[in-house]
Amino acid sequence: MIVGICFIQLYIPGSRSLKNKRQVVKSLKDKIRLNFNVSIAEVDKLDMWQRADIGITCVSNSKKYIDGLFNKIIASIQKNKSITLLDYSIDMI
Repeated sequence: MIVGICFIQLYIPGSRSLKNKRQVVKSLKDKIRLNFNVSIAEVDKLDMWQRADIGITCVSNSKKYIDGLFNKIIASIQKNKSITLLDYSIDMI
């Protein structure tokens, strides 16, 4: 069993309040959860209006599958016009 962990740092330039930020982040989390069947949560920078750190996890028996899945998730985030991907890291245990 292999556990994949992806940590993503986001910038939300259009956000003017925590309420607005949470709407954007919730929408992103729901889309990723629905499309990719992974666990996802906002894990840091909860009180910053324009920044969000999210964590994504996946369990599989193949490192190649997890790497491909996370790369697809990163690509889908980069296509989102309301969010800027600042950095990400992928680890496997």
